[in-house]
Amino acid sequence: MTIPPAPSRGFSASGGTVAVLGVVATIAALALAAVEYRAAQAARRERDLTQAVFNDNADILATVRDQAATAGDSLDRVLAASPDSLGDQPYIVISIAENRLWYKRGSTVLFRTRVATGTGKYLERAGGSRWKFETPRGRLMVIRKDVDPAWVPPDWHYVEMARKSGKRLRHLERGKPIAIAGGAVITVSGNDVVTRYPDGREVPFEVMEGKEIVAGHDLIVPPLNTNQRRYMGVLGVNRLYLGDGYGIHGTDVPTSIGRGASHGCVRVRNEDIETLFRIVPVGTPVYIY
Repeated sequence: MTIPPAPSRGFSASGGTVAVLGVVATIAALALAAVEYRAAQAARRERDLTQAVFNDNADILATVRDQAATAGDSLDRVLAASPDSLGDQPYIVISIAENRLWYKRGSTVLFRTRVATGTGKYLERAGGSRWKFETPRGRLMVIRKDVDPAWVPPDWHYVEMARKSGKRLRHLERGKPIAIAGGAVITVSGNDVVTRYPDGREVPFEVMEGKEIVAGHDLIVPPLNTNQRRYMGVLGVNRLYLGDGYGIHGTDVPTSIGRGASHGCVRVRNEDIETLFRIVPVGTPVYIY
């Protein structure tokens, strides 16, 4: 009787399981390495994009930044030696660390002054809103020049004012009056927020920064496009608008100049913004670092 040979146990039955696990582990390691590589590439791209912000005149900013780190004194001497890669085109350089501004053509300083920049502080509101008040770094441009600019307070202004005064925020909506004492209401009439009395009289509110509309325990947020959502005089007589809500403008708080005191814009003294408005053309590059 011939005994047939025992059937082969095959790859899996003879330690193949270990081999398969090894292959899987290798594939997983390669996948992880690929993910890490992509993350490193993304970080590198983000870094390159950040640097690209300055590429329009990278040599000026690089020189100013590098030399400022070792100069140990004011940036006057550093800026005086910065390379003239813009030819005859004038430009503005702003140092957040020193709260100073220089308007230059080549290596010649045409105008210089002190400024106020963003505080860098945060403001949070229940519900998730969070703002950081910082001056943007990078290359911006003077997009337009404004005369007697009005400040339209963003929502964070009312959050900040309500917190300081211990009031609750309440948004006023068109067509939805807010009842107050004596049968009167706060409502919108045309472009004004008014107190409307039972006899039909309407008295517009006069507002300014620090003097918002208050009704009992509520601080009232006027609708956009009403006169009470426009503050005059806060930004001085002129503004060089840089886009995204930022600008170089005057101030009604001259004692803030030279400090980190703004919510992000660059403040200068009113007499300085008058000078800059006169001598700085639209299209001027602005380098902030």
